[in-house]
Amino acid sequence: MRRSVLSILGVAAISAVTAIATLHVATPKSSQPATIAEDRTVIFKENPVTNTHFASSVVRGEYPDLTYAAENAVKAVVNIKATMTVSSPTYRDPFLEFFGYPQGGGKREAQAGGSGVIISEDGYIVTNNHVINNANTLSVKLYDGRTFEAKVIGSDPTTDVALIKIEAEGLPTLPFGSSDDLRLGEWVLAIGYPMDLQSTITAGIVSAKARHLGAIDNRSGIESFIQTDAAVNPGNSGGALVNTRGELVGINTIIKTSTGSYVGYSFAVPESIVRKVVVDLKESGVVQRAVLGISYRAIDQQFIDEAGDYTGIDKIGGIYVASVTEDGAASKAGIRKGDIITKLSGVEVNDSAVFLEQIGKRRPGDKIDIELRRGDKSIKTTATLQNKAGETTLLAKESVDVAEILGAKLKNAPHSICEELDIKGGVQVVDILSGGLLERCRVKEGYIITHINDRPVRNIEDIERLTEKVTSIDGIYPNGRASSYMLM
Repeated sequence: MRRSVLSILGVAAISAVTAIATLHVATPKSSQPATIAEDRTVIFKENPVTNTHFASSVVRGEYPDLTYAAENAVKAVVNIKATMTVSSPTYRDPFLEFFGYPQGGGKREAQAGGSGVIISEDGYIVTNNHVINNANTLSVKLYDGRTFEAKVIGSDPTTDVALIKIEAEGLPTLPFGSSDDLRLGEWVLAIGYPMDLQSTITAGIVSAKARHLGAIDNRSGIESFIQTDAAVNPGNSGGALVNTRGELVGINTIIKTSTGSYVGYSFAVPESIVRKVVVDLKESGVVQRAVLGISYRAIDQQFIDEAGDYTGIDKIGGIYVASVTEDGAASKAGIRKGDIITKLSGVEVNDSAVFLEQIGKRRPGDKIDIELRRGDKSIKTTATLQNKAGETTLLAKESVDVAEILGAKLKNAPHSICEELDIKGGVQVVDILSGGLLERCRVKEGYIITHINDRPVRNIEDIERLTEKVTSIDGIYPNGRASSYMLM
């Protein structure tokens, strides 16, 4: 049996040779490998496409009339071409090598294609982060055939959403709808530029909501995908998922496939997350990530089997609070370890995807109503969400993601090693990523970070709370050799 993969939709053309290929950009944390559909305040003015009211057919046995939504929405969906520099595979010819001639390798240009959605008349376009990531230049082709160069306003790898802009006026736009109001079985359209084809429209129904696939390779990744059976293929990434009223309810991102092409499943980032990320990027240039300040686990059958006896929990449903951050939002709201969160702002939370979506669409400083169980008691409380630094204020554009800048896969240092080295804790480097700060400092795998900017680092959470530029790193290797790095 062929294993299915998650494909992050992409069509790529290399140099002058024309080719079509799926660009694999992520590997899920589940047992199934993954790929992303590839290729590449001012509040947005949400002009309705028309003043005419429209309702889909509700006559039993008949399909809804989707022509209104299709004919209007397609005008606001664009094709995006990303040009990037890639490494050529190394080729070694023993004969030429013997005579001292240089061998293979080097850099070359490649192109990847995706889709995007115009959300303002003056040229703001939302797409996927993986569509524009690492691009040197971006070219946007409109439905009417005009082509513009685009610049990146901002992007967010944790939700796979990006905002770009072209210099144009009077463009057709797609208004935001409500992904929260989507119902299972509701008809939707997927619009984009698959396989390098001119704007293509496919139809399907909402198959599921709040899907978590483990496809975003980021520790802080927020996944709560809308699943549909509308046909989506490489090149559809960043395109529109539209309801029957012609409103944007999601951004098409991933397909689940055994072939690299559509085989029945496609997934979109919901509008509730897209809208919030886009407004953040436009207003401040950085995503304002809200934090409740807990570690948690969904109470499902696996939880009952593994921790039911220890916790005394024998009923599926809710979010188990495994730990509470000192002075965090949850702590200040009176939430304790062992509590079971059942609702956030009236929405039932029975899995991590719903929990992440409810927190992910809010900002630091927002208040959220929480219902929970503590033993036999039902408790209601309100928490004021914080930023990753533990404050309720918005972060400035200059704030940095230290974990990302370090450029490494990290884990909390094992307790046994900490005892052996006589340190109180630390974060161990598991793998060095290309282009990151640790690579430039020539840090080796196994290094344990104990301080950044003279601040103690006991665990990964300590690194995630840092927001200032990294100027110094202190740590120790497992063999006891201490090393410090100063950055100018």
